[in-house]
Amino acid sequence: MKTYIGLSFMMLATVFFNLVYGQKEPQYTQYMYNIGSFNPGYVGSVETPEIIGLYRAQWVDIPGAPRTIRFGANLPFKNEKMGMGLNVVNDQLGPSTQTYVDVSYSYQINVSDETLLSFGMDAGGSFLNVDFSKGTFENPGEPLNEEMVNKFYPTIGAGLFLYSDHWYFGTSIPNFLTEGIYNDDVASIVEDKLQFNFIGGYVFDLSDNLKFKPAFLINTLKGAPVNINVSTNFLISDVFTAGVSYRVDNAFSGLAGFQVSNSTFIGYSYDYNTNILGEYNNGSHEIILKFFLGKGSGKSSKDSKNKNAKGKPKQIDTPRFF
Repeated sequence: MKTYIGLSFMMLATVFFNLVYGQKEPQYTQYMYNIGSFNPGYVGSVETPEIIGLYRAQWVDIPGAPRTIRFGANLPFKNEKMGMGLNVVNDQLGPSTQTYVDVSYSYQINVSDETLLSFGMDAGGSFLNVDFSKGTFENPGEPLNEEMVNKFYPTIGAGLFLYSDHWYFGTSIPNFLTEGIYNDDVASIVEDKLQFNFIGGYVFDLSDNLKFKPAFLINTLKGAPVNINVSTNFLISDVFTAGVSYRVDNAFSGLAGFQVSNSTFIGYSYDYNTNILGEYNNGSHEIILKFFLGKGSGKSSKDSKNKNAKGKPKQIDTPRFF
């Protein structure tokens, strides 16, 4: 009885939070490999075209718990100044299904011989479907007076991404169109509340075969708790990655990855909740698959440095650790 009461309360609270604060807050444990999903300034910084697929099963064993599927693409232009990206995310939570689709564009400039600054914008929309016939509520007609909700909400976002060979820092706003989200009653709650994302990391070369990268991701939204993620990852022999992550007051995570080939990377993470939800689930699983098109025939580190000396933009050296 205690379990079902706890689950019912948690699921109702989570659905309400998702409806009220229905913005693109990234909830990826492997956020360091998904920067393009929430910062359009990132998409032109990659050396070769990338295709990303991700699946996340959150709070295993809880009925109606979140499930996320993401497809992304980062496409740098040949001039090494511009890039385009595609991002499609499908979130399922209880009776609600929300699909985000956006296209992004970025343009980067040299701040110095070693540092580039990329400006990015994205535009798209969110398709929201809520079927309350899938749930059982104590009071019929709640939380809405209709069983089906089908809405479309346009989104416009922007981001900055500052980076060099060994470090990066980015900030972004996923959606400036905060007014008029959902129905008139709910919109008054989220009006004028912008979400801000901050991300950063540094790669330390500990030896020829070992790299160490601490990183962070912070999401802020007025009226909601600040979401703080910190992580550490090791890259071993340019093939294996292993690390841990902590989401403050939420979860500890273990991460592992394998560079299957020059063009393919697979990563996995497991979350263990440190809050009350840990009593009702067996953790969260996340798997990511990245394809680097044309990797292996690209520029060497020496070639990149020569281009820098000539004043042309320099892409991040391989292997990518962010």
